[in-house]
Amino acid sequence: MTTSATDTEGSAAHPRFAEALRELGLEDVAGQVRRFPDATRTAAEAAAAIGCELSQICKSLIFAADGVPVLVLMDGASRVDLERVREELGAGKVTRAKADVVRETTGYAIGGVPPFGHRTRTRVLADRSLLDHQVVWAAAGTPYTVFPMSPKDLITHAGATPVDVREREA
Repeated sequence: MTTSATDTEGSAAHPRFAEALRELGLEDVAGQVRRFPDATRTAAEAAAAIGCELSQICKSLIFAADGVPVLVLMDGASRVDLERVREELGAGKVTRAKADVVRETTGYAIGGVPPFGHRTRTRVLADRSLLDHQVVWAAAGTPYTVFPMSPKDLITHAGATPVDVREREA
């Protein structure tokens, strides 16, 4: 069972993300936020709850490029190739950011990080694999909430640069 963003307690989205949607003129998206009783923290959990393909989930992942946070948007069926991210950014070293850095940078906990509406502005890369779909689903600021959006609009609102940074199939 899901609830919509128009329940009596207001938007199902995290308050910071709901505000970001308002600031971007995306009130209609706020009305499409879905809340689930069980966590949708992983891409597999989200896809199962929504009833969509794993690749239709947009993961928002924070990495540290030479110590500077960078957001990578990746489809749920793929893994980020750190070497490709390093090359794209011209960085010396890229590592996955620790949980405290993710929260400090975005204002959200891992498993609920949306693609935009963060506490601080970071560089954003979006893997082109997201563009293979008409609609993708992303976290709405909590591990229990998601929202749908066209990949092109999502990439635009995130201020992302489309790149190819997913692991190549062996």
